[in-house]
Amino acid sequence: MIGTTGLQGLRVECIVGIYQHEREARQSVIIDIDLDYDFAAAAASDAIGDALDYDGVARGVTELAHHRAFQLIETMAEETAAMLLTRFPQVRRVRLEIRKPAAVPAAACSFVRVERVRP
Repeated sequence: MIGTTGLQGLRVECIVGIYQHEREARQSVIIDIDLDYDFAAAAASDAIGDALDYDGVARGVTELAHHRAFQLIETMAEETAAMLLTRFPQVRRVRLEIRKPAAVPAAACSFVRVERVRP
């Protein structure tokens, strides 16, 4: 029973950007994450041990963003997708969008979107 779970609007305060002012102060990025996995065991048992750990997903993404201090959200997206596939072996497909609200003053946000499938 393949289904999708994830997080919408995960706000992470981190260093991200190429300009000097972006390297000196944290700014918000907003991340939507879709994770496809077989959740038949979780649905049958109704036990958290059989489900994907949302808190673990949020922690992993946040820790990576804080640790890496990315220059490009493209790099952030690729490394985040790879980390999620590595850390959560039950995940078959990752789709994520990272939005950077402060990037372009005349736009609501800049964004990148990636989809990666377990080989």
